Amino acid sequence: MPAKPAPIKKSPAKKAAEKAVEKPAEPAPEAPPAEAPPAEAPPAEAPPAEAAPAEAAPAEAAPAEAAPAEGQAAPAAEPAADAAPVEAAPVEEPPKPPTPPPPPEPTSAPLNLTVEDVNDTSVTLKWKAPETLGDSGLDGYTVEYCKEGASEWVVANAELTEATRLVIPDLTTGDVLNIRVVAVNPGGPSEPAVLAEPVPIRELGERPKVRLPRFLRTRYIRKVGAQINLLIPFGGKPNPVVTWCKDGQPIDTKRVGIRNSDRDSILFIRTSEREDSGVYEMTVKIDSFSDTASLTLQIVDLPGPPDSIKLVDTWGFNAALEWTVPKDSGNTEITGYCIQKADKKTGDWFTVLEHYHRLNATVSDLIMGNSYNFRVFSENKVGVSEDAAITKEVATITKTGIVYQPPEYKEHDFSEAPKFTAPLSDRAATVGYSTKLLCAVRGCPRPKIEWLKNMMVIGDDPKFRQISNLGVCSLEIRKPCSFDGGVYTCRAKNAQGTATVSCKLEVKQVTVVEAEKK
Repeated sequence: MPAKPAPIKKSPAKKAAEKAVEKPAEPAPEAPPAEAPPAEAPPAEAPPAEAAPAEAAPAEAAPAEAAPAEGQAAPAAEPAADAAPVEAAPVEEPPKPPTPPPPPEPTSAPLNLTVEDVNDTSVTLKWKAPETLGDSGLDGYTVEYCKEGASEWVVANAELTEATRLVIPDLTTGDVLNIRVVAVNPGGPSEPAVLAEPVPIRELGERPKVRLPRFLRTRYIRKVGAQINLLIPFGGKPNPVVTWCKDGQPIDTKRVGIRNSDRDSILFIRTSEREDSGVYEMTVKIDSFSDTASLTLQIVDLPGPPDSIKLVDTWGFNAALEWTVPKDSGNTEITGYCIQKADKKTGDWFTVLEHYHRLNATVSDLIMGNSYNFRVFSENKVGVSEDAAITKEVATITKTGIVYQPPEYKEHDFSEAPKFTAPLSDRAATVGYSTKLLCAVRGCPRPKIEWLKNMMVIGDDPKFRQISNLGVCSLEIRKPCSFDGGVYTCRAKNAQGTATVSCKLEVKQVTVVEAEKK
């Protein structure tokens, strides 16, 4: 019979591991919330590691020791005499749970909650969307109201409304209500937007309205010391409450007087000063309804002188000046400057430039050998500044040697040959009736005029009268006969040349009818 294999002895460590498998591990105590719970080892026995087979008989591998339960001391492991060393199996960490998303945040409060309309049974509200909506957006609005003196808020709309306007109906006449609006989203309700004043439920006869005059809709400008009396009418039923403010602050009643009546308000200043300039706002109010009008009052004064002035350069008969704008403009824009000069010999000031807009100027036509001072005044709508900026430097116009050379003029030659500007015209004359021939000629020197008949010079024949005056030439033929007809020529002659012009004269005989002769 074959020999029985020798029994394998179990080590004390292996026996302890098997006992740990049979007995379940005790639950570990809960860790404090600040610390993460430790990972627990699985209760199952770790798989035994296989040892290398021997040639004679395979050695059974010793199973891995189980992890001791939490709170118990791990037993001391005794090395097995027959088993090979075993490596510890890696413990896998459980997956971390996902980070939960942050809870949604509510929106900010609605903006500009106002009353649009009110009557004896309803009130109309309007507002603007919240400035911050957050990632969850906006589901809608809830409108609530509460009677004056009560603590219970009543919801006006059963369902959320997405509109920014709502009418609360079926109200009781005479009630005074506090009203608020809340924005709602998945994060919950926002901070409420509450009306500044309670709203009385009643019918308004006429809404408040300020009727600002047309001339006050633009800037109202007056000089320092002027009296100001502005009447501004308004309307509204019942009588509205009138309030005034200047630049957002209450009006100083010591400086500005206010008188209110049922239909108008008067703003009165006895002696205006520059400190009275500003934006005045008049507000008329009935319950939660109001109307506001603003007017800009500007009190102006004479400007100050330019801040500085200097003489930049001097050359020839000229001096260049520069200056800067005045520090005090008189509460209005600078419209120009006035530049003056003074000769040091006389000290009298003379205006060189008026209403000048630039900050530099050149003064010309100065007298050689003299020295000059300059000053500049500022101008605005009120007038010219009382003081002036005067140059510290003196502009001296030095004498220089100048030799006068008269210009040379080339004499113009006015010589011109005769030229007829108006020719002779053919004429017809009647026997016994005088006639005249006319023409016009020019030339330099004055040409000599000759008249010719049939190319024969007419001399001093008393039958002909020759006249030449200022270039107009005429030949008068006294009581011509049939033999005086022909070609007449006017000839003009001077040193530059000769010109002629001709015409034909026809002298007709009067024919007598035979019947008239008998």
